[in-house]
Amino acid sequence: MSADQQPRSINQCRDVQDVLVQIRLRPSMWIPQRSLRDLQNILIGYATALSVHGVDERFALSPDGPFAEWLRARYGWSMALGWAEAIDRNAGDEEPLTAFFRLLDEYRSACDPHG
Repeated sequence: MSADQQPRSINQCRDVQDVLVQIRLRPSMWIPQRSLRDLQNILIGYATALSVHGVDERFALSPDGPFAEWLRARYGWSMALGWAEAIDRNAGDEEPLTAFFRLLDEYRSACDPHG
């Protein structure tokens, strides 16, 4: 496990990618019910804080943002209720949270190689 993959305090996170690493390492601490809706709400709060504090950070994970658009284009899924609901509905036998991180990795490889 690399230094970037070690559990650490939220105040040591530099950006949303670092926060997602922490959630991936300890999902039950962040989202006890492992609900994608809860994860999406955490990320909406993160995006709101960026806006309120005037922080210029690329953010692709709003419910209708670039990640959702990529899912719609790649899989033809409706994004009317956001990416969390779309993944929940289409995860099949895969746990939705596991599916989210797999899809996020695919998205980053395809569209956002730096983050």
